[in-house]
Amino acid sequence: MNSVLIQNTIRFVLLLAIQIFIFNNINLSGYINPYPYILFILLYPINANRNLLLLASFSIGIIMDMFMNTGGVHTTACITLAYFRPTILKFTFGLSYEYQTVKVAEKLSSERFMFILMSILLHHIILFTLEIFKIDSILDILLRTIFSSIFTLIVSIIIIYLIKPNK
Repeated sequence: MNSVLIQNTIRFVLLLAIQIFIFNNINLSGYINPYPYILFILLYPINANRNLLLLASFSIGIIMDMFMNTGGVHTTACITLAYFRPTILKFTFGLSYEYQTVKVAEKLSSERFMFILMSILLHHIILFTLEIFKIDSILDILLRTIFSSIFTLIVSIIIIYLIKPNK
């Protein structure tokens, strides 16, 4: 088997297990829920098959929905993030993305930080909008998006530095 496939499979299982067994039990003040499982979508190789990414995003989202009993909101947010990932990459990395020289799991630069932040914000705004789905709760949606995004960003950066291969 291909080493990239094995690495992505291990990343898929580990991030999902960490999310289900650790981070699903964190709920601070009703507004802070970390979702670092989306790192699988963010760290997926750029030059890999995009259809496989969409399928894996669907899988990780549906598994999260089954464990959290959320009725498809994680699936929708994950598929949307996977679909718009090339656009976010092109926006944040520009010409480097065109030549596929980008590796998100390397040293944190301003472009990598913006890519991770924009991706987390997109995922969370979709997730919380669909979860609450009331126009009169727009403040609640924004507060949950902002606070959860900040916490997810911090946790994601820590996880990236923990799994980053040393050179």
